[in-house]
Amino acid sequence: MAEIRFEKPTNKDIELLYATVQVARDAMKAGNHPFGALLADKDGNILLTQGNDSRGGSPCLHAETNLMIRAGREFSPEFLATCTMYTNFEPCAMCTGAMYWTNVRRLVFGLPESRLLALTGAHEENPTLDLPCDVVLSHGQKNMVIVGPVDDPALAEAILADHRTFWN
Repeated sequence: MAEIRFEKPTNKDIELLYATVQVARDAMKAGNHPFGALLADKDGNILLTQGNDSRGGSPCLHAETNLMIRAGREFSPEFLATCTMYTNFEPCAMCTGAMYWTNVRRLVFGLPESRLLALTGAHEENPTLDLPCDVVLSHGQKNMVIVGPVDDPALAEAILADHRTFWN
């Protein structure tokens, strides 16, 4: 079984989470759901960014899954093991699985999926699974690091602002 280690966010982690908020905002401006993700190397350099593609013809085109598909095409599994995926909300089971299969071993997320469910309710475009990412990853064979949810009220407000606008 995997070892899941939980860490506190660094200042760089917080900075990069704010970058996911901007990616999500750009996705929303393009008519998509306001989710944003990015991949950073071990030094915190942004390698790839990806917004949600809810208008792309499939409900599976989540920001994190699309990001991991791109990352898996561009980088080796060995390199990806040293990288971090950042996302404004906790990734769903599908996106967590994509991260696992792509071999990214560190995840930083802003708000928990339970907070998203409380905000969106039974919205038909967001049938949230109540399956936390640590539960998904604990059933794997890889050691993983999770940072999140991040306790930063200003960050939480920045993330929630777009979602309140979008889902209402």
